[in-house]
Amino acid sequence: MSLTTALILLGVGLAIVAGLGAYAMTLWREVRRRQAFREEELRRAHDNCLENLELVASALMQEQVDVTEGAWRCKTLLEILDPSLVERPEFQAFGEVHSRTRHLHTHSARQALSPKERFREDRERLAVEDEMREAVLEAAGAALRFRHNWPQSLH
Repeated sequence: MSLTTALILLGVGLAIVAGLGAYAMTLWREVRRRQAFREEELRRAHDNCLENLELVASALMQEQVDVTEGAWRCKTLLEILDPSLVERPEFQAFGEVHSRTRHLHTHSARQALSPKERFREDRERLAVEDEMREAVLEAAGAALRFRHNWPQSLH
């Protein structure tokens, strides 16, 4: 093989390696961009959940929303942030209200009930609300403190 052929092959080899290196760098940047996008998306989702949690907990504290509805919404928002949050002692009232009222009908299923069945379900829901009101209001206060101490409060 002549020197010229060897130099040409070396040049082609270096060009291929440089091209592959540039392509790898492009892929690496794309991975970092997508990762940053996912992190930003998660941060925005958390911010949105925290804002909604604060609104619902405040509405609960001011008795602008039913205990059952507020507890269900707070439970859902906490689960979106981290499913294990509902197991914390300060938030267990939300889960308790949910577990005791989840069998009750809502929306169109409630409208399909007879007036007698609706009355029975309303009595059951109100009994749970009366029993759990103080615990849910304390949990709402804990949710507000959790919101204000975010993200340290997560751990």
